Amino acid sequence: ITWKIWVPKSATILIKTVVVHIKRRLKMILRQENKNDHKDVFSVIEKAFKDAEFADNTEQFLVERLRKSVAFIPELSMVAEIDGKIVGHILLTKLIIKNKSTEFDSLALAPVSVLPEFQGIGIGGKLILESHKKAKELGYKSIVLLGHENYYPRFGYERADKYGIELPFEVPKENCMVIELVENGLNGVNGMVEYPKEFNE
Repeated sequence: ITWKIWVPKSATILIKTVVVHIKRRLKMILRQENKNDHKDVFSVIEKAFKDAEFADNTEQFLVERLRKSVAFIPELSMVAEIDGKIVGHILLTKLIIKNKSTEFDSLALAPVSVLPEFQGIGIGGKLILESHKKAKELGYKSIVLLGHENYYPRFGYERADKYGIELPFEVPKENCMVIELVENGLNGVNGMVEYPKEFNE
């Protein structure tokens, strides 16, 4: 026998609202990733990008490659943890911006991931802001990313072409963004972004 239970739409909305409030009241810790986290981080990234638009579902393997690369900065691989469970992750790695005469150091933000059931309550934003703070403490002046034009500007990101900076992808200009971590952090910086080779493997 199969029983079907009708739930009013108003009750469904109420349940979802209660769930969101419960999640918001959970204590979240942002910290540096460690070796014991790798398996959980792999799972978080895989699930976060499973149904994401414009994702190729290999982001978890990219992170594994970057951990072994010279571009990796341990302090800038960070996790969000709620009640001992890793629910989010962000990674910033070294890159350069290069023109005919000069190379400039910068960082790549890729990827930022949050478990689907914890999305929409600000975890990704907190990871982004905390990574900015840590990167600035480490002496970095800017970050480059390829991302959604309606999401990242709220954290201070601007179109890269405003600074004469190009990304090596055939994508709309509004998706190619940068941020200055310090005042005038991109003053005099221009050229083509060169990502670590691991991005192309």
